[in-house]
Parts: sequence; C-alpha cells; structure tokens
Amino acid sequence: MKEKDQYLKIVEWSEEDQCYVGSIPGWIGKCCHGNDEKKVYAQLCKILDEWIEIYKKDKRPLPAPTNKKYSGRFVLRIDRDLHKVLAIQASNEGESLNNFVSKKLTKMVYTNPLRE
Repeated sequence: MKEKDQYLKIVEWSEEDQCYVGSIPGWIGKCCHGNDEKKVYAQLCKILDEWIEIYKKDKRPLPAPTNKKYSGRFVLRIDRDLHKVLAIQASNEGESLNNFVSKKLTKMVYTNPLRE
C-alpha cells in the first residue's frame, strides 16, 4: 500500500462556496476547490503527494493514517432516562435496542448531513 493510500481523501460539495472542496481529515484542511469533482480529487491527491514529500524531506513523521477499517462497534454512554426511552421505543417497534438506534442514527446522518 502506498503511503498516500493511508489517508482519507474527501471531496464534498460546499453550499457556502458553491463548488467542490477537497480535504484530508486530521491533517490537511480544505485545500483545493473547483466545479469538477474528479479534477478536485486529482488536485487533492497531488497536494497530498506534495505534503508527504515535504514531510519526508524535513524528516518529520507523517500524521497517523486516517483511512482505517472500522469494526462497526463503539461504546456510547448516555443518560439513564434516554437509555430507558430508547429501550421502550425499540421494544414497541419489536427491535433490539442496537438495531433501533442504528436505524435512527443512519436516518439522521444520511438525511441531515453535518454542515460546517
């Protein structure tokens, strides 16, 4: 695997800028933009290559990789009352709490993407 493949590269539409914007989360913020998504991605990859080269030239360690695999599991601590309400709602729907919350999160995230 190439070093650049270890980093998550995001190209997303920016309502504010009315164009596509590219970034490398956790390392390089919004660093390129344009009206063609594929061109912005290519530009982002070039910028990443350049940053890796600069870090190596300066003998600086590269940031931790961001393009990792996720297990699909995480621990979430919530208020007891919220836990109870969610458990009751899940039961009323005939679902496990895990499945119920997963569906709710999926719906929330994909219908209301976070805005910066």
